[in-house]
Amino acid sequence: MDSHWLQQHSETQKRGLRRKLRPRRGPPAAAPWRGGVRLRAGASKWDVREKVWDHLEASGLAEFPRPVHRRIPNFKGSYQACCSIKELDVFNKAREIKVDPDKPLEGVRLAALQARKTLLVPTPRLRTGLFNKIVPPSGATKEILRVCATSQGIKEYSVPVGLDGKARVDLVVVGSVAVSEKGWRIGKGEGYADMEYAMMVSMGAVQEDTPVITIVHDCQVVDIAEELLDDHDLTVDYILTPTRTIKTNCKRPKPQGIIWHKVSYEMLGKIPILKSLRYREKQAGKDVTLQDEHSDLANANTPAALNEEVVAENTRPQAATGSAQIGQHCAESDSLSHRLEGSGMIATVYVGNIPPSLRVSELKCALREFHATPLRLNWQAAQHRAFLDYKDKATAESAVSSLKGLSLGGNTLRVELAKNQRNKGQVEINSQK
Repeated sequence: MDSHWLQQHSETQKRGLRRKLRPRRGPPAAAPWRGGVRLRAGASKWDVREKVWDHLEASGLAEFPRPVHRRIPNFKGSYQACCSIKELDVFNKAREIKVDPDKPLEGVRLAALQARKTLLVPTPRLRTGLFNKIVPPSGATKEILRVCATSQGIKEYSVPVGLDGKARVDLVVVGSVAVSEKGWRIGKGEGYADMEYAMMVSMGAVQEDTPVITIVHDCQVVDIAEELLDDHDLTVDYILTPTRTIKTNCKRPKPQGIIWHKVSYEMLGKIPILKSLRYREKQAGKDVTLQDEHSDLANANTPAALNEEVVAENTRPQAATGSAQIGQHCAESDSLSHRLEGSGMIATVYVGNIPPSLRVSELKCALREFHATPLRLNWQAAQHRAFLDYKDKATAESAVSSLKGLSLGGNTLRVELAKNQRNKGQVEINSQK
């Protein structure tokens, strides 16, 4: 056989093989992973996290931001792993995709933007809402899209999506610290990805069959004992690594909504939108008892709790039954308010963007629910606003923090300290419930 022909044929085969192995973009392909993280028997979730973080750093696999401890770790080959999502039907069919803001998922965010899909990114630690929708500028170039996929781009090119944004997520992409081939996932330990998913269920933004994907290095795929999993833990359907695509066929059910008895008052205070969801579900008749709610019952007879009966309202008077007792509460509250006002301590909170359909009784119910019952409530329905008086500035600021992000009647309320803390021109309404 002609040796020249054999040489040409060999070169052609090599070129074809190189084309098949060549990544679409980004850094050179990572070599197949030969090592792994070994876990001791009986390892806890935190043991698993520490082992993975330590291994990524010690093996030179960790990437910016460093160190990877207490983060969803970025790793060498993350972009290549992200690019493989383009080969999945669940990605190609999806129109609206929720992708976490972690650095190793940047390639997925870029792929979604390049494919002109709606990209939703959770707000950091859910402090200001649930989602930001990334909206690239008109005629955005490839470079602008790359910027939009970064943490800085998320800040610059996003608009918030509230509870009433009617999100319909077709695909969820989350980061992980560790994951098993069965689809069992361990995050960084703060529970935000699990909570985000549960909140999406409560909003109706995801369905039971909405696929969940995670992007990890091969060494993060480990054996996880099933007894480490809790009811609120999110499982995954696909695992993408620099060298593999794993379909988990996970049978374990995903969270069916927010498990309120595992939510603390502290978490409720840190996540404003969670308060609104809790209020909605309570109005719908669901059990929203919190983890530490029983301990709070001891405070049921505090002045704040008693004042629930004297929140002022511009509405019809009560029936005669019990009116003497309620009148006594009103007199006590009014007397206290005047004494505090005379001392110059009263602080006022402004509540705006109140929908026309909202009744003052609904606002009062929300104030009680969020432990923000004022001494007096000045209800100004015609101006779609209300003013809440508190005994001092610290209490008023605490109320602002508690009510931040509250959504009632389809509107997210505007809650802030009033510009004039002692607005003498306002008519104070002190009628009964």
